[in-house]
Amino acid sequence: MTTEELSHLGSDPGAVKFGNFMNYYSFHSPEHRTNNLEKLMFPTPIENQPFLCLDIGCNTGELSKELYQYLNTTYPESHIQMLAIDIDPTLIQRAQESNEILDITFLTANIMSEANRKSIQEYLDLYQKKFFDVTLCFSVTMWIHLNNGDDGLLDFISYIKNISRCIIIEPQPWRCYRNAQRRLKKSGSTFSLYETLKIRSDVEFVIEKKVIEDTHIKVCDSMNGSWNRKIISFHKKNEVS
Repeated sequence: MTTEELSHLGSDPGAVKFGNFMNYYSFHSPEHRTNNLEKLMFPTPIENQPFLCLDIGCNTGELSKELYQYLNTTYPESHIQMLAIDIDPTLIQRAQESNEILDITFLTANIMSEANRKSIQEYLDLYQKKFFDVTLCFSVTMWIHLNNGDDGLLDFISYIKNISRCIIIEPQPWRCYRNAQRRLKKSGSTFSLYETLKIRSDVEFVIEKKVIEDTHIKVCDSMNGSWNRKIISFHKKNEVS
């Protein structure tokens, strides 16, 4: 991924191709998410094992830190460890520079890259675990979908299912896709795959259907957040009583 591809286009800092907004948390505070979380969304920690969390699309890490503190408070007897990844090395550098929590590792990684997926697997191997206890995807799916197409979105869901005891996901509805495409057009570019997408108005339903296919069960979803998006929790079937 080149620096040019990751930069915002034109004069609009919101015209980005990968959701890698600068100063994102100045207009979407971490509390917008954490206020809508409930303990039942998360899996029960496994005794005598670290509780591993994967945060996909962490930006500069403010939400990652809030989520870590939330989990540390919710499970005070567990050793919380978090791998927080983002496609943009500049954002990751900022996250690293401001990070005072030793149990959070910030890593530049493209979740759709096989080489970067190996790095994620190495993190699991480090703790001798097959699964992250929870994988968090807050407003990430649209950017994966726009840049990788329908097949890429479904591949992403399949991948995180294979490495996660629990998935907590906040999908963007189709209106957000239209807005993202419009902003890019105004800046002189487009998402080249936008017109090829067949998963459109039912994108949230398709994501949910794919997650629960064979492996996971929907546990609960939040009330709509401050900008009308739900946070949905899924657990592996064999862990739901």
